Amino acid sequence: MIADAASEIALALRGEGDPYALSRILRQDDGLSPAAVRVLGADALAPYALDGHPGADGAGGADAAIVHSALTAFPPTGETSAVSVWSYRGLVEASRAFLAGHATSLPEPPEPEADWLASDPWPRLSHRVSQLASLALPGLALGLTDRLTERTEDLARGFVRAVRRRDWLQSAGLGRWLARMPRTPATLGLDDGLRFVRQMSDDPRVAVHVTAAQIFFGRAR
Repeated sequence: MIADAASEIALALRGEGDPYALSRILRQDDGLSPAAVRVLGADALAPYALDGHPGADGAGGADAAIVHSALTAFPPTGETSAVSVWSYRGLVEASRAFLAGHATSLPEPPEPEADWLASDPWPRLSHRVSQLASLALPGLALGLTDRLTERTEDLARGFVRAVRRRDWLQSAGLGRWLARMPRTPATLGLDDGLRFVRQMSDDPRVAVHVTAAQIFFGRAR
């Protein structure tokens, strides 16, 4: 289910396939849909961030209902990891940004723990940040982006290591963040690296990350 949904998201970001609606690819009456939305995070709504996209006018209410179900079914608790709290917050933020007028009565996300953004050693930071790649969308997670910009060099090291280890999902997630950051060094060869990762992987989630880097941040075209 998650792979199928990611494939549809990647197609929509490229302007291909049927008109995108979250409620078309994940049915509200399917008990697995909320879990799939939580895994996809803000990327479940990424096609609505496209310039000139018609938006969710026709399916906005149904889309918002699916997102609301995902948020209420899996709320953060005191034992929830920092990454999961950031992802939860990002999904709320994406709903408010991309389903405006439909996403009402959303749960208020807790304030995520952020000390690790400065203190984690670069391998652990890279692992965590790659799991938050869905937040690398226009207008989302601006505070998080500012914090990560201070660690661009560490994330670049993580990207290179992930490519060498053939961890394509982590590579793509880190590459997507680096595509957004203003101080990513040209010597990293990010565009070529992302194209290589996309070529080597058949994971639809990798396709989403690389396509988002291309469409929203102009990299790896």
